Amino acid sequence: MNTRRNFIQQLAGGAAVLTMPALLGFAEENKFPVRAITQGPKYHWFGYYDKLQFDPTGRYLLGMEVNFEHRSPVPDDEIRIGMIDLQDNDRWTDLGASLSWGWQQGCMLQWVPGSKSEIIWNDREGDHFVSRLLNVKTGKKHTLPKAVYALSPDGKWAIGTEFSRIQNLRPGYGYAGVNDSFEEVKAPREIGLYKLNLRSGDHQMLFSLADLAEIPHNGESVVDNFHWFNHLLVNTDGTRFTFLHRWRPQRTDRQKMATGGFVTRMFTASASGDDLYCIDPSGFTSHFIWEDPTHINAFTQPAGQPQGFYILEDKTGKFQRIGAGEMPVNGHQTYLPQGNGKEWILCDNYANSRSRNQTPYLYHIPTDRRFNLGDFPLPEAYKGEWRCDLHPRFSHDGKKVCIDSPHGGNGRQLYLIDLSSQRF
Repeated sequence: MNTRRNFIQQLAGGAAVLTMPALLGFAEENKFPVRAITQGPKYHWFGYYDKLQFDPTGRYLLGMEVNFEHRSPVPDDEIRIGMIDLQDNDRWTDLGASLSWGWQQGCMLQWVPGSKSEIIWNDREGDHFVSRLLNVKTGKKHTLPKAVYALSPDGKWAIGTEFSRIQNLRPGYGYAGVNDSFEEVKAPREIGLYKLNLRSGDHQMLFSLADLAEIPHNGESVVDNFHWFNHLLVNTDGTRFTFLHRWRPQRTDRQKMATGGFVTRMFTASASGDDLYCIDPSGFTSHFIWEDPTHINAFTQPAGQPQGFYILEDKTGKFQRIGAGEMPVNGHQTYLPQGNGKEWILCDNYANSRSRNQTPYLYHIPTDRRFNLGDFPLPEAYKGEWRCDLHPRFSHDGKKVCIDSPHGGNGRQLYLIDLSSQRF
């Protein structure tokens, strides 16, 4: 019992350091309770791991609902936006709809940082993508003229890029319904990365695809490729943001483009789009999260190093590997919120080729220890563009984790993992 209490205190920001004996005892005696918080016959999920799914109180979670699986979305496929009440038998409240979404990142649905009642998601109006702001208490809705990718920590602005371009060159991460006007142009100057004011709707392009294509990669020109931006994220104090610049030598069929064949480098920039810095020129950057305003935790492969999770320091070129033995493969990482620094990483594994298990886990940085939160088998039908990654997401107090998973036999649904219950 004392071991369990020590662990709970650590999650809540209590004890500064959890000792190795306590960790070992916790691993031996405890299991984490899991429950489905959505049900069939329709399918439910949230999407990416770096968005706020829980409201500040931890009572309400956001989710999306659709009536089909196992194919790519087409322009007329609508999803419903909803909110789940954990204190009222997981009651689903319908909040709206979207025509701009994908299986991996949904429609960028999330709570607006700093708000107790406002959410945002992407949608489509005619021949362009927009974003919807909704106050879930008053019902007041406001439409912004551009789609969002990532929000600032103060909830006042967002950064975005053209989802039609992403869909053209990395199917599954963009949206159907709007054609890429520059489909045959390798590095257009007319589109790129933009900043959007979430109150006024004012927006401006910070730099174009052509601007980034003209920057040599490890001394070599990459202009003669098809370029796009992906995976934008603002740092923890809103002073800088990061994004992936990707390119491929040619456009091929949809299936091949959905699974790879591109080169990646990661840049950071100031909130105004100035002071560009290539923080990871490796060509392999995958999932990442800001640790603090100047460090990024990324799965990558620096020159001469093995693949793994590395802490990259902005504007210095310094890097350090973490979790080499306990976090050996790619996953979706975030830092568990705590009062005493970044000690716990929440992450997951892709489906094991034999067992098909996907495993969310906690990794304790100071002691280099890992604690699995359960195994969730992924059926063979979930593959490629419409696979269902767990994408674990935490509540603001760090005591709950929500995942997307089809392991229960009812298609993809939302599941809640309790990190603080006494009923392990």
